[in-house]
Amino acid sequence: MDLDELAGRLEQSADRVGPEVNRTVQQMARLARALIRENASGRPGPNIITGQYVASWQIEPFGVPDGGGAVIGTSAPQGRRLEYGFYDMTDSVGRHFFQVPRPHVDPAVNELSSEYEQAFHDACDRIFGS
Repeated sequence: MDLDELAGRLEQSADRVGPEVNRTVQQMARLARALIRENASGRPGPNIITGQYVASWQIEPFGVPDGGGAVIGTSAPQGRRLEYGFYDMTDSVGRHFFQVPRPHVDPAVNELSSEYEQAFHDACDRIFGS
């Protein structure tokens, strides 16, 4: 490639950055949510009883300049308690609680960390056409 072609190729690539980054972020968010739901469906994560907690995990996509973002979360009140547990808690009526952590989010994020890196490497390949 000569320098006369470079400006045109860079301009074409710039137009692909936002959509490709957003597509990759949303794809990885769906993958992370699926793994969190899987981890929240039995040991070592929490046991599944009704399925409501697993179904409560949602993705909220949002736009950013030249890309996109996503928040993966749950509004279920037991989410934090299940992930981190709590020790030596007494409620307002004197009941004593102890719950071991049943992590399901952190293992999903750790398991996918190398896939995140590869997904964005692939996105750069698609953007810049290498």
